[in-house]
Amino acid sequence: LIKPGTGTVTDAPDFDASADAETLYNAMKGIGSDKEAILDLVTGRSNAQRQEIVQAYKSSYGKDLIDDLKYELTGHFERLIVSLMRPQAYHDAKEIHDAIKGAGTDEKCLIEVLASRNNQQIHDLVEAYKDAYDSDIEEDVTGETSGHFKKMLVVLLQGTRDEPGVVHTDLIEEDAQVLFAAGEEQWGTEESIFIMLLGNRSFDHLQMVFDKYQEIAETSIEDSIKSELSGDFENLMLAVVQCIRSVPMYFAKRLYKSMKGLGTQDNTLIRIMICRSEIDMLDIRECFRMSYEKSLYNMIKEDTSGDYKRTLLALCGGDDDLAGEFFPEAAQLAYKMWETSAMTKVQLRPTIRPASDFDPAEDAQNLRKAMKGFGTDEDVIIDIVANRSNEQRQEIRQAFKSILGRDLMKDLKSELSKNLERLIIGLMLTPAEFDAKMMRKAMEGAGTDEHALIEILVTRSNEEIHAMNAAYEDGYKKSMEDAIQSDTSGRFSQILTSLVQGAREQGPADWDRALVDAQVSTSCNMTLELADACNEDSDDMEIKFMSILCTRSFPHLRRVFQEFVRCSNKDIEQIIKNEMSGDVKQAMYGIVRSVKNQPNYIAERLYKAMKCIGTDDRALIRIMVSRSEVDLFNVRKEFKETHDCSLHEFIQVETMVVSFHILRVE
Repeated sequence: LIKPGTGTVTDAPDFDASADAETLYNAMKGIGSDKEAILDLVTGRSNAQRQEIVQAYKSSYGKDLIDDLKYELTGHFERLIVSLMRPQAYHDAKEIHDAIKGAGTDEKCLIEVLASRNNQQIHDLVEAYKDAYDSDIEEDVTGETSGHFKKMLVVLLQGTRDEPGVVHTDLIEEDAQVLFAAGEEQWGTEESIFIMLLGNRSFDHLQMVFDKYQEIAETSIEDSIKSELSGDFENLMLAVVQCIRSVPMYFAKRLYKSMKGLGTQDNTLIRIMICRSEIDMLDIRECFRMSYEKSLYNMIKEDTSGDYKRTLLALCGGDDDLAGEFFPEAAQLAYKMWETSAMTKVQLRPTIRPASDFDPAEDAQNLRKAMKGFGTDEDVIIDIVANRSNEQRQEIRQAFKSILGRDLMKDLKSELSKNLERLIIGLMLTPAEFDAKMMRKAMEGAGTDEHALIEILVTRSNEEIHAMNAAYEDGYKKSMEDAIQSDTSGRFSQILTSLVQGAREQGPADWDRALVDAQVSTSCNMTLELADACNEDSDDMEIKFMSILCTRSFPHLRRVFQEFVRCSNKDIEQIIKNEMSGDVKQAMYGIVRSVKNQPNYIAERLYKAMKCIGTDDRALIRIMVSRSEVDLFNVRKEFKETHDCSLHEFIQVETMVVSFHILRVE
């Protein structure tokens, strides 16, 4: 667990509360206010010192400082400065009060605050709420929530979790077995078991329980929660688990979600920047850098403006984009993440399964009927095609020709149009034919869709690549390797050529070989290959990365990347981002992301296809068709967790094609 005590705001030396009160008074008197003086002073003092300033201001001027700040300032800047002036417990109390007393309940705020606070912070919050609102926080929370979600919130509000360092060694395996029996092992879930254990055991104890659980269940506790629970209760339990794993990583994710996409969730951004600035902001910054493609500082800089931005940047405390190595705690976390990835056996779940009572002849007749005469019954076509497995669709194609003497694909093309036609035709092709067609589309015409080439080749198995190669040559009378080499160049072409061989090794990790691949440093008494590559020129580094990333099995690469962190104090993703560029960078980054968590990588590709002005319909269709019988259920889960919006909702907003929902993205 990352240690606290790495805040960016500390006690100011030579502090004089009366002098600071006078500075603030002078900054607000007269016409207008000196906002820069206010933000410099407020962000340069600890919360305890700010409370002394509030008292000194009242003693010297007979006025309430917070009231004066509210009067002089406006917008998000006013909310941020005023919130900084409150004691932290009272700030938390106001956030909870606003979350349950406004129009609708802000469940995300309740989850964030109550899942992340320690016992003392909870006790202080309960007292501050009573003092500020003359009301019992537990009664107010339970009045606005329900079910298991409410029960877990009540448990967290007691602040009775075992203190840090308390580990019941004799109960670790027993607790893991109990969790397994309550979830994965039975039909339905004993939610009370999850509530009792996750709400009361110490973080240190539960980390060990989660490791043991993974050994027993061969899946992570997070994946079990995602498959067994739902709604606000699922989100709350996932937040608790994430905080148990790493509070700074949890807040890094929350900060990212608050700023990505259109519009900023300013309340979330303000709340986190204030509450963590004196605790672990440096660690949050490091986790943010490790997880995303930019520093927290730069994301705030790009997403906010004016005095509000300057205040947030002061709380952030610095830009990490040029930083090289991790803090030791963050390196430890990165190592643990790769270890978890290596241990987890993810059960891939499709959204399309074979239809029961399947009759290809009947389906063929119904499809013909839907396309005869004036107009086309698109609903019937969608209902049949999107509710049959690909193997069943091939039987329908054959039955259509045998019974009716017609080519189903030609009929569909003549009756449908635009994206619906592309989607339905894509579903009717075999997976190999569809992949070959997508590769062809990515390379034909003006410009090459490098992202599509990368996405297809890094996510397909050897067998799928071999079948795609055969389909490509059969359909276009040219080998895919030749097509790639004529359409791309340099190291990028070499990477794609290596991947298109479909010769990735299979099987588990070889520990000894993983150590050699990771290239252990001199201090580890071994010769490194990858870590040394960081110190060589980029050309040599790319060759070494390519040979390992394109040929080793995914389980083996997870161990390689894990050892790489331990030996070099760097993460492989950061090396790729910082040391490489262009298509080579994107290809290698795609491989690493697929190795770490392929459904998450695919979810990100879907998000990028829809997030900008204008949807990349080809990418959307390609991914939805190719993953619907592989892991689209897992992709849906990753999308929801990463973007706080279901894939179904996102597609509804971004497209007009009615058949996507039939692929069961809801």
